[in-house]
Amino acid sequence: MKITGSKYIGDKAFYKMLVTVAVPVMIQNGITNFVSLLDNIMIGQVGTEQMSGVAIVNQIMFIFFLCMFGGLSGAGIFTAQYFGYEDDEGVRNTFRYKLWLGLVVTVTAVLIMAVFGPDLIGLFLNESEGGGDLAATLRYGLGYMHIIFLGMPFIFISFTYSSTMRECGETFFPMIAGMVAVGVNLVFNYLLIFGKFGFPKLGVNGAAIATDLSRVAECALIVIWLHRHSDTHTYVKGLYRTLKVPIASVRKFFVTGAPLLVNETLWALGIFLQSQAYSLRGLNAVAGQNIANTIYNVFNIAFIALGDAVAIIVGQLLGAGKMKEAKQTDTWIISSSVMIGSMIMILMLIAAPVFPQLYNTNDEARHLATLFLMVQAVATPKEAFLHTTYFTIRSGGKTIITFFFDSFFMCVVSVPTAFLLSRFTDMHVVMIFAVVHAMDLIKCVIGYILVRKNVWMINIVREETDPQ
Repeated sequence: MKITGSKYIGDKAFYKMLVTVAVPVMIQNGITNFVSLLDNIMIGQVGTEQMSGVAIVNQIMFIFFLCMFGGLSGAGIFTAQYFGYEDDEGVRNTFRYKLWLGLVVTVTAVLIMAVFGPDLIGLFLNESEGGGDLAATLRYGLGYMHIIFLGMPFIFISFTYSSTMRECGETFFPMIAGMVAVGVNLVFNYLLIFGKFGFPKLGVNGAAIATDLSRVAECALIVIWLHRHSDTHTYVKGLYRTLKVPIASVRKFFVTGAPLLVNETLWALGIFLQSQAYSLRGLNAVAGQNIANTIYNVFNIAFIALGDAVAIIVGQLLGAGKMKEAKQTDTWIISSSVMIGSMIMILMLIAAPVFPQLYNTNDEARHLATLFLMVQAVATPKEAFLHTTYFTIRSGGKTIITFFFDSFFMCVVSVPTAFLLSRFTDMHVVMIFAVVHAMDLIKCVIGYILVRKNVWMINIVREETDPQ
């Protein structure tokens, strides 16, 4: 790619490449999050307790997803660079490593939730005036959790396949599989939650079954498609010739990936603990957060996809030794993300008073959701910058630095702030939420310095580096 744009605004070739990589991810995430919104609204029609029970379980599942993402991302850094270096066997080894790691993470997560599920859900159940039936919320949450267990093996297999495909530049078919999956989820949610067209009316349990069916559909489509296209995706040939991974590769993947696994796990736990701190203000705070987060996820798809673009495009440029192009491309992606985040902020501020009215819950929960959304809107440009900055540092394998930049900051700043303000002050829950977001401005300064100092410009699949 010839560099002809300005420092912060890319050229036509750059934006064409960015659209090719990011838009399929954006569409997939957009459809997924939009259907999650509809799913959430459908459950919200059943009642506040049902919606809150599912929201709490999804908060716990979020830790599983982030552990999976973090564990697989460590090997994924190598996948993108091996692919840029045209090393198919290297890609195969990262895939096999992901399979084993995904299995370990999944089994561990199921055991923890099976044993400690009631206690984990109970952390969010705090008495407040007009806050709803806590016992019913626990009952609905546990029922939903036990059914969700059945779909977790398909999640880690799908993650392994789709992440490898994206890191090797194939973003289109994972998007198609995701679209089919969310369609399955949406249809069976409608049929099983409300008992339409002769199906049983299962409420929350119906939502869990629909989610499991969507996971099975997505997994089957991705696996079958990739193996039927081995001529173009040559790393698939001989993929299961062995499941052994060379010990030297395991050591290399683990050393690079372990900080990412720890980072994502601690970060997810940090989000979990922050949410638990907000829940001390009552079940309405839990419901309001759930509504706001579900709607926010629909809006943030653009800069989330641009983070994936950094991992794919910049990772491949680093693997090919094109350091100058990697640096300029990364600057363009970050600036694009911040500009898009600013536009999203305006749209969210307009939408904040409207969307919560779609939920069949009480006025207090809807009011809190509106206020949470307004805070999230103002914070969106900051989130866009931090997301692409994180993936920039990660693209060169600097996982120790990403650990301190991301989860260490979460553990020593964000979580203690939420913990102290929720327990030792009478501050309103939305104000606590805003203060926690404001603390991230410190992180923005740190991220800017790290990117400018080029600490991430490393080729990790070859001994030599090209400092250009």
